[in-house]
Amino acid sequence: MNKPNIHPYIPIFIGVISVSLSAIFVKLATADAGVIAFYRMLFSVIIMAPLFFWKYTNELKQLSIRDWCFSSIAGVFLAFHFILWFESLNYTSVASSTVLVTLQPLFAFVGTYFFFKEAITVKTIFAGAIAIVGSVLISWGDFKLSGSAFYGDMLALIACALITIYLLFGQDVRKRLSLVTYTMIVYAVSTITLYFYVLLKGESFGPYSSMDWMWFILLAIVPNLLGHTLFNWSIKYVSTNVVSIAILFEPIGAAVLAFIIFKEYLIATQIIGGCIVIAGILLFVVDDKKILKFFMKKA
Repeated sequence: MNKPNIHPYIPIFIGVISVSLSAIFVKLATADAGVIAFYRMLFSVIIMAPLFFWKYTNELKQLSIRDWCFSSIAGVFLAFHFILWFESLNYTSVASSTVLVTLQPLFAFVGTYFFFKEAITVKTIFAGAIAIVGSVLISWGDFKLSGSAFYGDMLALIACALITIYLLFGQDVRKRLSLVTYTMIVYAVSTITLYFYVLLKGESFGPYSSMDWMWFILLAIVPNLLGHTLFNWSIKYVSTNVVSIAILFEPIGAAVLAFIIFKEYLIATQIIGGCIVIAGILLFVVDDKKILKFFMKKA
């Protein structure tokens, strides 16, 4: 393997900051959650389109009807993941929302257990129990703070479950397609889904301020394309464990940025619960390499 020109930890660090900015950009935008999600995916598709049409269109011939169905289902679930997660940020803090969405690996384990009969270990159960205790502590603290914060936490948890279903449906298709082709298909389906969602909800596609358009474009470029591209590049040079553990720092980065930008102060239950969740997931991802590989396949 050729040695990279820069240390892989540098792109990983930039990737963590990039995905941490996702919740911040959503909070800064004034549009409805569905509209923000729509433009995030639309601009991602527009940016990717030249590369896809130049180099990857031939891969579409490889897709069976089953592949198209699974990719389309994945795109729909991705769309509703963004809707619910973005909506959760209207009710709960950036810290609580991002920590609860970080429970993805545990939801993935449940999915792979039922669909692919992955074995359960005592360590996995213990790690899951720790993370669940942490999430309950966060939600309990937010419920005491306000009913709307608790509602936002529940939206974030459902969003976490939806992104896992997206991964489960895409796992098989991803084995036969390049990252660019698979991502293009899923993002395109997601964009179409979000378009009809916004239309049915009667939400406005515009006009919006120049600042809002900037947040829409940055959501497409920074967390969507830059963040996950850097993670996928890094995986060639470092262990999957390193990248997966680095992703767990997203809630920390998001919480710090939310404090700086929005003056969102953390209460004790958020801090303690967040640390417990991250500790549980850390124990989990270090233990189960198969789920780690699955987790890192997301576009």
